[in-house]
Amino acid sequence: MLQYDFEQSVGYWMTMATQSIRRALTVRLAEEQITLRQWEVLAWLATNPELSQNQLAECMGIEPPTLAGVVTRMERDGWILKSNCEDDRRRCRLTPTPKAEEIWLRALSLCLQVRETALAGLPEEDLETLRRVCSQIRDNLAAVAPEPTPSPEDCPDTNAVRREMTVLRAM
Repeated sequence: MLQYDFEQSVGYWMTMATQSIRRALTVRLAEEQITLRQWEVLAWLATNPELSQNQLAECMGIEPPTLAGVVTRMERDGWILKSNCEDDRRRCRLTPTPKAEEIWLRALSLCLQVRETALAGLPEEDLETLRRVCSQIRDNLAAVAPEPTPSPEDCPDTNAVRREMTVLRAM
């Protein structure tokens, strides 16, 4: 029989909290007929509209073919427009449409509600400690397995965006 003391596992604690937040966010986003992945695409484009489709896949931590399916549905539904980059025609740029802007604003409101629920009763000092501890864990592990990210000019302040996205997309 496989045994492990999950009650002492920091990874287990973090995974369970993240999964709970992701489930709650998925349920709330469904109210606006948007999936968590679609929301992530819009969130990354909101933080850096110059990302190419491949850079976006890398920022999201998913394979480009996985993102391609999401993008195809979003383009079909009129949420984004695809165009070739002027400097490299092999690269594809994604631009949110006004329809996406409307959806984004409603979805963002739901995300903030989920965040508020998730953080209810937690003092600000505890949240700052959590932020600091998570950052230190990431820094400690970066030497072992660096996160694949585009160059800094492609994803400005990627670590700050990733920290916020982890909380938000998990919400």
